[in-house]
Amino acid sequence: MDYRLLWIDDEIDLLKGHIMFLEKKGYGVDTVTNGYDALEQCDKEDYDLVLLDENMPGLSGLETLQRIKEAHPALPVVMVTKSEEENIMNQAIGSKIADYLIKPVNPTQILLSLKKNIHQKRIQTEVTDQNYQQNFGKISLEMGEARSMEDWNEIYKKLVFWELELSETDSQMREMLLMQKGEANTEFAKFIKKNYERWMKIRLSGEQYELGEDVPLMSPDIFKTQVFPALDRGEKVTLLVIDNFRFDQWRMIRSEIADMFSIEENLYCSILPTATQYARNAIFSGLMPDKIEKMFPELWVDEDSEEGKNLNEAPLVQTQLDRYRRKNTFSYHKVNDSVGAEKLLAQLPSFKQYDLNVIVLNFVDMLSHARTENRMVKELANNEAAYRSITQSWMRHSAVGDLFRALAQSERRIILTTDHGSIRTQNPVRVVGDRNVNTNLRYKLGKTLSYNPKEVYEIKVPQNVGLPAPNLSTTYIFATEQDFFAYPNNYNYYVSYYKDTFQHGGISMEEMLVPLITMKRKEREG
Repeated sequence: MDYRLLWIDDEIDLLKGHIMFLEKKGYGVDTVTNGYDALEQCDKEDYDLVLLDENMPGLSGLETLQRIKEAHPALPVVMVTKSEEENIMNQAIGSKIADYLIKPVNPTQILLSLKKNIHQKRIQTEVTDQNYQQNFGKISLEMGEARSMEDWNEIYKKLVFWELELSETDSQMREMLLMQKGEANTEFAKFIKKNYERWMKIRLSGEQYELGEDVPLMSPDIFKTQVFPALDRGEKVTLLVIDNFRFDQWRMIRSEIADMFSIEENLYCSILPTATQYARNAIFSGLMPDKIEKMFPELWVDEDSEEGKNLNEAPLVQTQLDRYRRKNTFSYHKVNDSVGAEKLLAQLPSFKQYDLNVIVLNFVDMLSHARTENRMVKELANNEAAYRSITQSWMRHSAVGDLFRALAQSERRIILTTDHGSIRTQNPVRVVGDRNVNTNLRYKLGKTLSYNPKEVYEIKVPQNVGLPAPNLSTTYIFATEQDFFAYPNNYNYYVSYYKDTFQHGGISMEEMLVPLITMKRKEREG
């Protein structure tokens, strides 16, 4: 299909060579010599792009640009002018010009601008497809050779990178990527099953061990390895914990704040279960869950309790400070909605007095649950890309965006992390338990569980992995890959309701390999 261009220039006769070049490349080019005729022509014809001079009699180029944008806001306009005045450039950019070319221009410059503004998505799709196809085999090879958590961190980063790249195009490779992610989660689950109890045995032995070599960086290590060293350097710290926050969602948010912060990006491994009660309490206490239950029984909430599972986070932070004999002052704040975020913003000036500010943001977790329970939210976040997009929109348009902008004005070190991620579930796995079995779809614990051991990761002795055992015969089971647990009673309804929802608690890269980000405000000269 030929693309239609409109070229507006009062010296259009001098551009015949350029027009002939474009016509040979398959473009249809209409020409006018003034802004009034251009506006009339734009109303009559459906153009793909407009080339516009600035210095014309009657309407100037900038005036013409403004009127075109008012009538046809999606029509890209490229300014081709002799003017090198910075003021003209600023006004053109402010009016959302597609490109700015300074005469004399050669035909290749014009062609490049057309490719950027008309053909960009098609070209990006073709190149992205080619690049992913070239990397597909490398990633598969790395999956087969992965022996450490660091290997899996790198594999997951690459898969997220390609997922985001392909989602920005009309690529046909997205199905191939989904297949490769599925294979990666299968291998990752085998890796966790093989190593998790060994890591925990080392952690719980009381002997010295090296993080990263003997065991991976995990939930109880966040304060010890990230927060305390910064405080020891004399820095003041804000620990920002976004509940249920995946690495791909972080990458979307990063694009919103990259101009404000210098960013160091890492991943760490959430403990099992990848659920708030266990993983977040482990962060704040610096302990595995069974140690919390034994040392601070008043701060641990059992699965079958009606009490909220995350009501004791500030006291748990205090226990960790006390255990390390630290005298640092801290504040704790939990934000559940925009009203809470606005209240927090109003309080920010008072935070300066504290060495450490801990802020928990619950939006993403609430979005995940709302997507399960609310049909409209499920429609709005009907796939992974839409789920990420809503997270980005929250960052861009809510008071949380204002919070980041305010933090970027402070001297504090920002440590942004989460307790766990989530995975989109697809495959029901039957499990039977009594009425006391917990309701989570990605992990179960109980004394009378019935299941197929080949379909789960089972822990028969919870103390071996740092988990509480409400009964002597308590067993924990974890779903892997995209599985979720379903009861035989009312099975079809249960499956139809929970299939294609975002859940957490089990074993997957999305749930366990989560962002650990360190940020400082960007220092700008002048």
